[in-house]
Amino acid sequence: MLMALSSFSSLFKLSAFTLCLSILVESSSGQLSTSFYSTTCPNFRSVITRAVNAAVSKEARMGASLLRLHFHDCFVNGCDASVLLDDTANFIGEKTAGPNNNSLRGFEVIDTIKTQLERMCPGVVSCSDILSAVARDSVVTLGGPSWNVLFGRRDSTKANLNAANSNLPSPDSSLSALISTFSNKGFTVNEMVALSGAHTIGQVRCSVFRKRLYNDNNINSSFATSLRAHCPSSGGDDNLSPLDASPASFDNRYFNNLINQRGLLHSDQELFNGGSTDAQVRIYASNRATFSRDFANAMVKMGKISPLIGSNGQVRTNCRRTN
Repeated sequence: MLMALSSFSSLFKLSAFTLCLSILVESSSGQLSTSFYSTTCPNFRSVITRAVNAAVSKEARMGASLLRLHFHDCFVNGCDASVLLDDTANFIGEKTAGPNNNSLRGFEVIDTIKTQLERMCPGVVSCSDILSAVARDSVVTLGGPSWNVLFGRRDSTKANLNAANSNLPSPDSSLSALISTFSNKGFTVNEMVALSGAHTIGQVRCSVFRKRLYNDNNINSSFATSLRAHCPSSGGDDNLSPLDASPASFDNRYFNNLINQRGLLHSDQELFNGGSTDAQVRIYASNRATFSRDFANAMVKMGKISPLIGSNGQVRTNCRRTN
């Protein structure tokens, strides 16, 4: 009985904590709007969409990379474009953090968009809003769902290397670690599963998933064998493998892969490994529309994580450095 009461108390505290985070996210994003630039830069979205379409047409993998930039930005001190800041002699950014170093891509696409927007509407569109729009357009370009992007964020003048190292989920994460990481940002377990579905696009370096191939038991044997040919136990660190069987199409095949023990990352397969998220994975595997809806809703919520509003930030003229 005491153990039951203790478990209930812990669950109540976690639920209350998540509720408080959700309230904080909503209250801090109250000034964001889909029409924020309607008079100051009415054509900014077409500039972004054209640039994303061109980049993804040239290299489909870029769509996943641009989506990942937004995620890695928002999970570290909120959606403030801190992930875009370069190191200088007097400033340490987030690009050399473990989850980002030699991993994040797409900075040049953001630079191109920013340059074009500065010509059109100088000092108006923030880098953090560019990241939010780019994430949506990347998913749409690869056949995924759209959502209403809210705008009005400002850019940070600082970065947080330590938070980048600690706040982003590891590809070796357990299910409990994943749930905790996403809960700390105000997401429910189902929202965490939906957002993990972003791994239906893109590719990953051998060094990131090698341990799964040679250490995990919950992996399809033929799948592991085929991957080992491209990712040996030593060497080939930069060899790429797709996150699912259709890495250039934003679909729900990722979840079907998990059911068949073909998750590329250890953290992916943790979502379907006899735990509390198995049922949600099955739902998304059987119903692409449900996954698309839940993913889009979760992306809107992610874009609201601790945005800088008004005088709390700046609009950088160069996304790589502060004004």
